[in-house]
Amino acid sequence: MKTVLITGTSSGYGRETARHFHAQGWNVVATMRTPRADLLPESDRLRVIALDVTRPESITAALDAAGPIDVLVNNAGIPSIGVFEDTPMARVREVFETNTFGVLAMTQAVLPGFRERGSGVVVNVTSSVVLGHMPLSAVYKASKAAVEGFTSSLALELAPLGVQAKTVQPGACLTTNFGERATDGRSLDDLVPPPYAAFAKKALDGFMSQDLYTHERDVAEAVWQAAHDTTGRLHFPAGPDAVRLAEAK
Repeated sequence: MKTVLITGTSSGYGRETARHFHAQGWNVVATMRTPRADLLPESDRLRVIALDVTRPESITAALDAAGPIDVLVNNAGIPSIGVFEDTPMARVREVFETNTFGVLAMTQAVLPGFRERGSGVVVNVTSSVVLGHMPLSAVYKASKAAVEGFTSSLALELAPLGVQAKTVQPGACLTTNFGERATDGRSLDDLVPPPYAAFAKKALDGFMSQDLYTHERDVAEAVWQAAHDTTGRLHFPAGPDAVRLAEAK
């Protein structure tokens, strides 16, 4: 029986992905900064472990507790929406610490085991923002685009070892708390400086009027597909809006 370790499973895509792999008969190691077992199915095939991907000691402890794994899903992430000029550099660093450096640190930590066994899959959850021109997301897009570049190069390094690296690119999901987390609960007036207000309103109105959105289940299924892919495919858009962007690109 195979084992998957998923980061960021307290909500959204991570939690749905944990449920999906568990329903398919896998052992699941569901990690989150503050463990809450009540968020996921009670099962002897599912363990909830504390993990903060920005802390090396937390990564080491979590992987020691998890034991050998077959698939790593780097899902933990921090959203960020706003005008770059008005974004504090402390916030920029916070986003990159989780979205980019956390992914690199987790991947580097599991690779020795994958290499020794000659198998394993790293699935990095990025975003459909890398597929198109998305305003008010400069910091978030930069953090995810870095992971896309990292994964495309990493896949070439790992292929001779029998190890794979993939990306899943979720579209916009209205059923997660992404927007609330991205804005820290602030209104548009508080979030955007006056010189940018008209542009921001037009951009957000356009986003809310689109006809296709992603559901959490779309992402879980795309991660499942990526974990089982044997064709060498690198990118897996998740959700109808992400697929449309990928096709247009």
